[in-house]
Amino acid sequence: MEPRGIVKAFPKRKKVRGDSGKSIPPKIPKQGTGVPEAEWLKPVTAYVLQAGIGQARAEIFRKQIVQNGGHVCDHLSSEVTHVIVAEDMDCDRSFRLLKLAKLPSGLQLVKASWLSACIRDQELLSTTGYRVFIPQRYLEKGEQQKQQQLLGNEEVQPPADKEAAEPNTKAPVGDFSQQGLSEEACKIPGIGKRMAEKILEILESGHLRKLDHISESVPVLELFSNIWGAGVKTAQMWYQQGFRTLDDIRTKASLTSQQAVGLKHYEDFLQRMPREEAAEIEQTVRQAALALKPGLLCVACGSYRRGKPTCGDVDVLVTHPDGQSHRGVFTKLLDSLRRSGFLTDDLVSQEDNGEQKKYLGVCRLPGPARRHRRLDIIVVPYGEFACALLYFTGSAHFNRSMRALAKTKGMSLSEHALSSAVVRGPGGVKVLPGHILPTPTERDVFIQLGLPYREPSERDW
Repeated sequence: MEPRGIVKAFPKRKKVRGDSGKSIPPKIPKQGTGVPEAEWLKPVTAYVLQAGIGQARAEIFRKQIVQNGGHVCDHLSSEVTHVIVAEDMDCDRSFRLLKLAKLPSGLQLVKASWLSACIRDQELLSTTGYRVFIPQRYLEKGEQQKQQQLLGNEEVQPPADKEAAEPNTKAPVGDFSQQGLSEEACKIPGIGKRMAEKILEILESGHLRKLDHISESVPVLELFSNIWGAGVKTAQMWYQQGFRTLDDIRTKASLTSQQAVGLKHYEDFLQRMPREEAAEIEQTVRQAALALKPGLLCVACGSYRRGKPTCGDVDVLVTHPDGQSHRGVFTKLLDSLRRSGFLTDDLVSQEDNGEQKKYLGVCRLPGPARRHRRLDIIVVPYGEFACALLYFTGSAHFNRSMRALAKTKGMSLSEHALSSAVVRGPGGVKVLPGHILPTPTERDVFIQLGLPYREPSERDW
């Protein structure tokens, strides 16, 4: 049975994969009630824009919205009242991702920290201070003044109508009767009778009784899922084992070696680095590589190459134009960086992927007050360099779109190569791999797919 609170946008809901790869269904309301455990998010119909938030955190948000009475849509529609976006998401990028030209009336773009704060306090908080600033060019006529009010310090007033032109004879808020205050609250867009009653209860008593029974799980699950190497399933397992703090995890939980590293550098990994620091990391890897073999190419990919002002980690792609000299560099380069003290922890020491070799670890630049940063080093043959560069530059959504387009053309695109005449069986399973097309540069990949070339800075969608 479909739990109440989910707004169907597709015939089948997408399944989210946990650590084990198994599907994680949304929490079902208590048997026999047919309603969520709490209803303080009832006025909210949300679309969680996953870009920048991450799959694990986005899935936690969706579940908690439903469990607390709200609704979730799988895509942007007229029913959505709140779009939840990442903290560093700006208006231009969010509108590009949402494919919007103007802000629809009644729709709010709010930072994920607003939802986290609501979950922490177990109440529907004002979005003031959490909204994405919307320039006037994105606003419909009549929405501009409302936007200024919502982003400023003024209280949101009821929509103007013919009666609003009459002299204001309303008494101060403190003099409202219970019925009068409730009626005024109901005039605010998105606030219904039941929510108005809850607002009144909070104003009169400073407390909402319904919150006494709300679960504390949301901030704890979010805390745990931010440990590198721990996904949604692991976070839920730790919660069910009675753990509530990072100290609980540190002293009581059974951790993999990767999770132990993630916990040790928890705060550092959560802090994004300025692109200047990412450039220093790229240069450190390049210098060590050139000391081993002159002519090696080292390129930082990911959000750094896409021109973003901050980066969550650094992916450095290493190759050699002669097509041969990259061989044997992988292990020697890692050993050199370890000896210098630059590499401090290993997460995945080696991941064989054909001729590509990938290292996932932790680095730290020399000097005081430097943070530990996530670093991936990928050594690839030069013949695969263009496709690898495209893949590791991203964004993830851009890559998925490129691969999907290739599939419609009977082709296959990966970090290794672009192939044509690919034969697929039932379910899209590849039966014959086809033959590899020449792609000496990224531009050639676009040409083979019949697309205009996009600079890395234009792939952030």
